[in-house]
Amino acid sequence: MTETGSKGSVLVADDEPISREFLAEALGMLGLQVTEAEDGLSAIAMLNEQHFDYVFTDLQMPGQDGLAVLGASKKQDSDRPVVLVTAHGTMEVAIEVMRKGADDILEKPATANDLELSLMRVMDRARLRRENRYFRRQSVGQGMLVKSEQMQQLMDLIGKVAQSKASVLIRGESGTGKERVAAELHRRSGRATGPFVKINCAAIPESLMESELFGHEAGAFTGANKRREGCFELADGGTLFLDEIGEMAHGMQAKLLRVIQEGEFSRVGGSHAVNVDVRIVSATNRDLERDIEEERFRGDLFYRLNVVPLNVPPLRERKSEIQDLVAHFLPETVSVSGPAMRLLESHDWPGNVRELENMIQRACILCTGGVIQAALIAPWLGLGVEPTVEIPGPVQPAESLAGRSLSEVEMQAIFETLDFCEGNRTKAANMLGIGVRTLFNKLKGQSPQRSH
Repeated sequence: MTETGSKGSVLVADDEPISREFLAEALGMLGLQVTEAEDGLSAIAMLNEQHFDYVFTDLQMPGQDGLAVLGASKKQDSDRPVVLVTAHGTMEVAIEVMRKGADDILEKPATANDLELSLMRVMDRARLRRENRYFRRQSVGQGMLVKSEQMQQLMDLIGKVAQSKASVLIRGESGTGKERVAAELHRRSGRATGPFVKINCAAIPESLMESELFGHEAGAFTGANKRREGCFELADGGTLFLDEIGEMAHGMQAKLLRVIQEGEFSRVGGSHAVNVDVRIVSATNRDLERDIEEERFRGDLFYRLNVVPLNVPPLRERKSEIQDLVAHFLPETVSVSGPAMRLLESHDWPGNVRELENMIQRACILCTGGVIQAALIAPWLGLGVEPTVEIPGPVQPAESLAGRSLSEVEMQAIFETLDFCEGNRTKAANMLGIGVRTLFNKLKGQSPQRSH
């Protein structure tokens, strides 16, 4: 055992001085910063006073025992590893402490090797918990931006629907954020701590879709070397999001319907029924009613999926959110000029929020001086190199700036933005990409009729 750099802090609680000193010395040699507590009461007090990454505690101590220390630690930080050390290491004791949340148990007299192996086990488990939380956040994604009345109504409906088990069909144009709505449903439901599994039905070939959804047994087909769980099993206890459900092949629709009706399925190549608890949320940008009439989509499956319909409005119907969406997509080092923002707000965005996000990302890369100007984005909006259409608001395309001083140009930009914002300095500062105090300082000394 070699001494290493610090791996974190540990609280060692034991009422026997010799045992406590050994634990402290051994854990210190493993690279931990050690704090000692001579009994359970002292340990609980220390937990309330400072942060520890790990806790090693004797089980039997006078007053507050190791189980009390375990309970206090988990109440304060449920993810912090706690190891119980006991001279009474029976199977019954081990089962009891594990049921109450202990991450490991060691029998006295513990050796230095025992402590090292235990520390490695709890560190690995803590790392896996962190990774699981990270991947769950990545899977569910970020929350939704809600500013318009239409989106607020949608969020209210999501709140009513989330706690039920009913299937939900999310409809809307491509790029409106249907996946975000599905994630919000999951986040607000009683399944929020369970998995959120996504599958794009348009991206999976028909020959592989059954295996993707239901899994397969080893030897089910060429290349199936071992059993593989499908999306239904992976989503057990959580939500399965079937994106682009309208693109699913007709034959696969029948198999999906059977699973929804019977509540069970078999893996490809298997004969045993598998039961899972999954809520199905699907999404489409297709006219499924027309597809039903033209026999491209099963009507019986549609009614199973469309128990609760949710409609996501296109961005052109909620333009009041564009400015906030742009601010959300922008890094701190980039701002958007007032004329450029008005161009963005005047566009109809056929690609919806996805198109807006992509354009902002492109503009951030290509802009000069950390400011996105109207001249940069105008061609992307079909307006040519220089906008020839009327820009919404009182400001028209700028006249030639040649021969004018930078301070003069800057003040014109400030005054025109203030005019556009009807004198609202906070909104004007946001549009200009500067702080309100900076705006106030720049306006000092200007004539009253121009300084708002």
